Amino acid sequence: MTQPTPPAVTPLTYRDAGVDIDAGNEVVERIKPLVKRSFRPEVMGGLGGFGALFDLSGKYKEPVLVSGTDGVGTKLKLAQQLNRHDTIGIDLVGMCVNDVLVQGAEPLFFLDYFATGKLDVDTTVAVVGGIARGCELSGCALIGGETAEMPDMYPPGEYDLAGFCVAAVEKSKLLDGSKVRAGDVLLGIASSGPHSNGYSLIRRIYDRAGRPADVDVGGVTLIDALMAPTALYVKPVLEMLGLHGGSINAMAHITGGGLTENIIRVIPEGLGLDIEASQIVLPPVFDWLQREGAVPDDEMWRTFNCGVGFVLVVAPGAVAAVAADLDRLGLVHRPIGQVVAARGGERVRIG
Repeated sequence: MTQPTPPAVTPLTYRDAGVDIDAGNEVVERIKPLVKRSFRPEVMGGLGGFGALFDLSGKYKEPVLVSGTDGVGTKLKLAQQLNRHDTIGIDLVGMCVNDVLVQGAEPLFFLDYFATGKLDVDTTVAVVGGIARGCELSGCALIGGETAEMPDMYPPGEYDLAGFCVAAVEKSKLLDGSKVRAGDVLLGIASSGPHSNGYSLIRRIYDRAGRPADVDVGGVTLIDALMAPTALYVKPVLEMLGLHGGSINAMAHITGGGLTENIIRVIPEGLGLDIEASQIVLPPVFDWLQREGAVPDDEMWRTFNCGVGFVLVVAPGAVAAVAADLDRLGLVHRPIGQVVAARGGERVRIG
């Protein structure tokens, strides 16, 4: 009996499965010049190898490596909703490098992870271009990363983003909070806006208010204020440490948890904080968020940076000199409180 001829099988390619290798290669070629601008002399080799190389020899005597990883939270959804992808990469860098800076460490190199269902070359280049720009502004080399196209994992037009940073500091100059004493002054350095924290609440308020993108908040549109990239504190703060390292006893990056939960992380047990609310004037974007969302004061303090993106804990006798150099570097700042002896179980008081 004659066997039936099997039906012809249509050949399949990776592109048929939803992965476009050519698009991925185009992304790599377009980002190479952007990435190269972030390179430091210690970078060995170029972009595209299996592993990134960084030569640490000769720069430090007793180096301590400090690492950090982060994302940008649901600010990413707002960026995708608005089709504004060019600065979200700066946010990603800021959230990582500002964190490792807290311990006095200099960010050395950065790696990113970008994942999407279907690769859009222009969007990907815009995002990675922002990452490269953030690294360049922070003196941190973008030496590698991963661009993953994963069909069926993400809805059309959406992508995910994460970053990883490695920094170094001389062991003798590591800031661990051990030098903090009662009487030290908290110098708050201005933020550029909400940075990348509290956006689940921000988006809820924005949606409930009818998405009034063009409403004026302090001379800029609301949406520009909400999408303002995270301030990058690395270069000026490292300069401040070079000038006043013996008087800056600790530092804090004001991220998720706001003023209530972040500064206390670098304060030793047995000490607490008195934060002076009168010294913190809410920038217009935060004033709008509080008013439109009817957000209580204590919720504002624990959710947002409220206009203070970074804090220096300074010995009282050095405050004037530190403040003068902050002025010279163009960093808006003000004293927002002091370190005090702890009162029972209450370590942070805002009043």
